[in-house]
Amino acid sequence: MQVFRYSGPEFSPYGDDERVATTDPGPWRAPVASAPLKATLALPGSKSLTNRELVLSALADGPSLLRAPLHSRDTALMVEALRSLGVGIREVPTDSVFGPDWEITPAPLEGGTSIDCGLAGTVMRFLPPVASLALGPVAFDGDASARRRPMRTTIDSLRALGVDVTDDGRGALPFSLYGTGEVAGGDLEIDASASSQFVSGLLLAAPRFTNGLRLRHTGERLPSMPHIEMTIACLAARGVTVESPEPGVWVVAPGPIAGATIDIEPDLSNAAPFLAAAVVAGGSVTITGWPASTTQVGADLAHLLPHFGATVTRDGDALTVTGGSEITGVDLDLSTGGELAPALVALAALATGPSRITGIGHLRGHETDRLAALTAEISGLGGSVTEHEDGLDLEPSALHGGAWRSYEDHRMATAGAIIGLAVPGVEIDDIATTAKTLPQFPALWAAMLAEPHATVETIGII
Repeated sequence: MQVFRYSGPEFSPYGDDERVATTDPGPWRAPVASAPLKATLALPGSKSLTNRELVLSALADGPSLLRAPLHSRDTALMVEALRSLGVGIREVPTDSVFGPDWEITPAPLEGGTSIDCGLAGTVMRFLPPVASLALGPVAFDGDASARRRPMRTTIDSLRALGVDVTDDGRGALPFSLYGTGEVAGGDLEIDASASSQFVSGLLLAAPRFTNGLRLRHTGERLPSMPHIEMTIACLAARGVTVESPEPGVWVVAPGPIAGATIDIEPDLSNAAPFLAAAVVAGGSVTITGWPASTTQVGADLAHLLPHFGATVTRDGDALTVTGGSEITGVDLDLSTGGELAPALVALAALATGPSRITGIGHLRGHETDRLAALTAEISGLGGSVTEHEDGLDLEPSALHGGAWRSYEDHRMATAGAIIGLAVPGVEIDDIATTAKTLPQFPALWAAMLAEPHATVETIGII
């Protein structure tokens, strides 16, 4: 078995002031696939699960151990934020290629700190309810782009729960709160149409509220329901029951959160560009460690990629995607799996027929306005894209090389890499932004293309 090791410059997930690039500075020329693929990959842990489990471990009654967690910028920001609130988090060396485990020791939460959210939605939306349980002031800020992400629902919900929040009317970062050591909880109505993270953030902290929480979503739609189901499953594994007496209503009683030993699943959404590569280049790509059942939206790839002409097979915990003779156009509603949209839109841009992808209007509030960004970058390469309020229409076009802007968005960067497999000369301005959830992406991508019949594994950040 040939194992590929990450050999680029060091990425330090804990040195937030020095966002070390995973490649040399400057545009990254996306490699073109010169032959059908035959690759097997093991990917590190889920960002969504890692950050949920970090929060629950911090609020638990006893210590927890997270095995095979993701080490990336988003999870490093969460670790440092929880440490600043007084939580003990210690690295436990392992033989895993994914890096050390984390042992988390809860402690009384302390204010008097500032939290850097970076561009991590899970940090900026999960931690304010947690910080409200601390004693003292806590300030939140992040990257310049983070100040454009919607936060009013979090701010308004905390105020409705009696928390003192100061934001100068922005409804966005930066803002600060003053925790009194407890939150009363009770009945709360919010509009979470912009992100399911508003719901998840409140549910994760709800067992620690004095009166628990009865939360009602009042908006017309609720995107990414699987992420809320993931949150509920994480709580259930620690002895917390979330009741849902009717759609859009969740009830959490006050009570303990158990410490636990948790094995973090591989990040199935990070598998999207690699599995899409098989659709573009032909041949096959296999991801090992694919769970038999999961709440991750990346699992939807197994039934979404066949719409593009691919074949998907399972052999134990290995999922394999084999490309077809062409990339067919699609008509997809991605209301429940919007984070997969950039990779799937990239495939649609290369398809032989027209495509319509809907249910993704909420992506305008992600790391960037992903609908506008995808439209601009695909059009810049000669593509034909029509942007709608809730989705995109794409027509077959002859694409050419050129600049591809990442907008500080890891999924925009990987979408450009997918198109670059078939279009020579695609240059991504900042491939290092993939460090948000997968620092090893450039090395893995190159290794997948360089050696036929190879097994590609990541190594953890040492």
